[in-house]
Amino acid sequence: MTTSNHKTPQYPEPYWREEELPAFDKLREDAQTEIAIVGGGITGITAGYLLAKEGFKVSILEAGNILNGTTGHTTAKLTAQHGLIYDELISHFGEEKTKLYYQASTDAIEFVRNIVSEKQIDCDFSNEEAIIYAVSEEYARKVEKERQAYEKLGIPSGMKESIPFNINTTAVLSMFDQAQFHPLKYLKKLLKDFVDLGGIVYENTTAADIEDGSLPDVVTREGHRLKCKYVIAASHFPFADKKGFYFARLSPERSYVLGVKTKEDFPGGMYYSADSPTRSLRYTPYNGDKLILVSGDSHKTGHGPDTMKHYEALEAFAEEVLGITDYPYRWSAQDLYTLDKVPYIGPITSKQKNIFVATGYRKWGMTNGTAAAMLIKDQIMERDNPYAELFTPSRFQADPSIKKFIAANTDVAGQLIKGKLEFVPKETADLSHDEGGVVMINGKRTGAYRDPEGSLHLVDTTCTHMGCECEWNHGDRTWDCPCHGSRFSYDGTVVEGPAAKPLKKVEE
Repeated sequence: MTTSNHKTPQYPEPYWREEELPAFDKLREDAQTEIAIVGGGITGITAGYLLAKEGFKVSILEAGNILNGTTGHTTAKLTAQHGLIYDELISHFGEEKTKLYYQASTDAIEFVRNIVSEKQIDCDFSNEEAIIYAVSEEYARKVEKERQAYEKLGIPSGMKESIPFNINTTAVLSMFDQAQFHPLKYLKKLLKDFVDLGGIVYENTTAADIEDGSLPDVVTREGHRLKCKYVIAASHFPFADKKGFYFARLSPERSYVLGVKTKEDFPGGMYYSADSPTRSLRYTPYNGDKLILVSGDSHKTGHGPDTMKHYEALEAFAEEVLGITDYPYRWSAQDLYTLDKVPYIGPITSKQKNIFVATGYRKWGMTNGTAAAMLIKDQIMERDNPYAELFTPSRFQADPSIKKFIAANTDVAGQLIKGKLEFVPKETADLSHDEGGVVMINGKRTGAYRDPEGSLHLVDTTCTHMGCECEWNHGDRTWDCPCHGSRFSYDGTVVEGPAAKPLKKVEE
C-alpha cells in the first residue's frame, strides 16, 4: 500500500499534454499524396518534416489527436542508455552491430540537439548524465558486465560511488553526454514547419488497411482512400500488422509514470534501476519549480493485478526517496518489444519496398523514433544508411528470436483459451460508481463500467483484432487485450492498436 497522504489524481493525464496543440480536420474524401505517414508521434512528425524538406508531398494520418499516443505519454529521456542492453546485444549480434545500435541513438540525440539549437526551440532541453544503478549483488554483477561492454564499444562513461538519493546502491554506471526535453514543445515546432512546407495532417482518421501495389492505397475505417507512392506505418503497433506477422513478433508492455513535487530537491541527472521492478527518475521544469517524473513497474499488457497497485507502488517509492508535497499527474504508457530487443525499422516485408514500418522501441522512443525517421527518409531517397541492415524488419536471429517467438505465441494461445473458459461470477448490480469489470449478461461475457454518475456502459470484451478477451484496467479505465496489446476506452472506442475497430456495444 502507498505511504503517502496525497490525493491520487482521479484520471490519468500526462503533463506533456498541457501544451496547447493545433487541431486538424479528418480525411472526409478520397485523396492523393506522395508519402502517407500513419501515426502522428515522434517518428511520423520527424519523418514528415524531413521528407517535406526534401520536396515530397506528405500527408500524416492520426487515428486520434496528434501527439496523444505513446509520444505524449513518454518520460522523454534522450539517451542511448536503454537499460542493461549492450552486454546482451554483443552476445547476440557481436560488437560491430552493437556499436551501430549505440551510434544510431547517439546520432538521434545529436539531431535533436542541433534542431533545438538551430530553430531556437524553447523545449526545456538540457544535457544530463544517464545513470543506471543496482541495489542487489546480483545486479551489481550485471552492471559491471555492462561497464565492460561500454568499454569495448568506446561509450563515454564512468562508475560512481553512489547516487544522491536515499537508496543503497551496489553499483552505479553513468553514460555521459545524454539529454532530456519536453517532447511536445519540440515536436510542435517541427509540426508547424511541416505544415509550412506544405505537409497535410488528418486527425481522427483511422487507417484500417493498405491495398498494396505500385501505388498503394491507405484505406481508412470510414472507407476513404489515400493513394500514394510510399506508406510509412509509424502508428506504434503497425496498423497493417498481418503483413510480416507483426502481431506474432511484438510483445506489448505497460509502465506507469507519476508527476510529483517533492520535499527533497532533485539534483539533476536521469536515473534508471537495473533491478526489477524498474524505477526511473528525472525532472522537468514546472511553473518555475521542478516536476519529478517517477516511472516503472512495467508488466505485460492485460496481465497482472489491479493496475492501480502499480501507481501505488511508485507513489510509495517516491515518498520514501524524495517525499511528496504535491501529486498533480499520473499516466501510463505502452511499449512494444521485438523478439531480439532491437526495433523493426524499414520495408514492412522483403518484397514490399514502398511500405515502411517503425516499431518495437522498447520504452526508448525518443531516440529510436528519431533514428527511424532519419533511416526511412534515406531509404525512400535511395541513400545508403549504415543502420539499415541492423534494423531491417526481415531479420531473424536464431538466438534469441526462436525461443521468444515460441514463448510469446504460446502465451497468446493460453490467453485466448483462458478468456473463453473463464468463470465470471459478477453481475452489473455488483458494480459501484466509477467501477468496471467483467460480468455475465444473458450468459455471455460482457465488459461493464458504471461511471461516476451511475450510468452503465456495456461492451463485448472480445478484441476486434484476433478475438482474445479483454481485461479491465482500473488505473486507466480501459479494456486491455492480453494477447497483442489493443486497448479500448470504457465505451469500446479504440485507444491503441493493433485493433482498428471498436468493441461492440451490448444492451442489457
